[in-house]
Amino acid sequence: MIINKLSPFIGVHCETTTTGTLLKHIGIDLTEPILFGIGEGLSFIFWNMKSMDYPFIGGRIKPDELTKNITKNLKLDLKISETSSKSKAWSSVRDMIDSGTPVGLKLDCFHLEYFSKPFHFAGHYAALYGYDDKNAYLVDTKQQGTKVQTSLKSLELARNEKGPMASKNLFYTIGPGKKQINLDKVVVLAAKNNAREYVNPPITNVSYKGIKKLATYLEKWYHSSKDIPRDFGTTAMMMEKAGTGGAIFRNLYRDFLYESYELTKDPIIKNAYLQFKEIADHWTNIASLFDTLGKRGEESALSEIKVLLHTVADLEFRTMKELVKLKEV
Repeated sequence: MIINKLSPFIGVHCETTTTGTLLKHIGIDLTEPILFGIGEGLSFIFWNMKSMDYPFIGGRIKPDELTKNITKNLKLDLKISETSSKSKAWSSVRDMIDSGTPVGLKLDCFHLEYFSKPFHFAGHYAALYGYDDKNAYLVDTKQQGTKVQTSLKSLELARNEKGPMASKNLFYTIGPGKKQINLDKVVVLAAKNNAREYVNPPITNVSYKGIKKLATYLEKWYHSSKDIPRDFGTTAMMMEKAGTGGAIFRNLYRDFLYESYELTKDPIIKNAYLQFKEIADHWTNIASLFDTLGKRGEESALSEIKVLLHTVADLEFRTMKELVKLKEV
């Protein structure tokens, strides 16, 4: 069974691509920056545990929350299901496809056969739009090929994997809402909500405090690393290329602010956009220095990275603090 009328969303980030595909199917076609922005997606996390080979650095809010925020702000009907039963997990999504409804899946991309360089990451998303007796047909990011396929067995493994960020065969659908929304109002509300969360982080390893914590820990990480090329090279790739849209999601947020200013003509949003142009450039430089550190092991790059991290932490805090002042329309 294939949903032939499905039009895939062409995106660079997995959750916005997946949710964007489901939204297009119900007649809502928004840009990826707008989806990321109304999903209140901007954040930062520095996550380091003894069980991990090396620290994880991320630039967005927790998995699942982006889609919840998008559908909440657009007043749509989001249904999320989880089950520990593999057979129920498959029969539930199969029935949705049979009824003509595409499904968002949460996966560990290590098992997906179309990934040329598989790695364990259980916070990946793709939209299921069809199946046959051997394969599942998915929409994934542009860099993965957009319309792709993987065996039903590999999909089962990807859905049922354990580990950080994993869920129990999570899937979701999105239905139309009962109320019309004004996008001008939505972007202002979302920017304000995101900014409020950003400037008031609940713990010290997230948001601007997390960026400063990374700066403080950087030298210890470098000197204790068992594999500098892996640690810093992979981190650079994750910041710049692994579905972030570049600059650890700051390019997407910069573009969200630009498109929001075009809608609202709000001077606070315009100033935030100009600030995020600078912030995004700094993050691209940070990723490049991480890559250099991984390839050449040049310890001199550490001090330059630390300065840039403190710079972006301060810039992001000040910019988001200004966005808190936005007046809801």
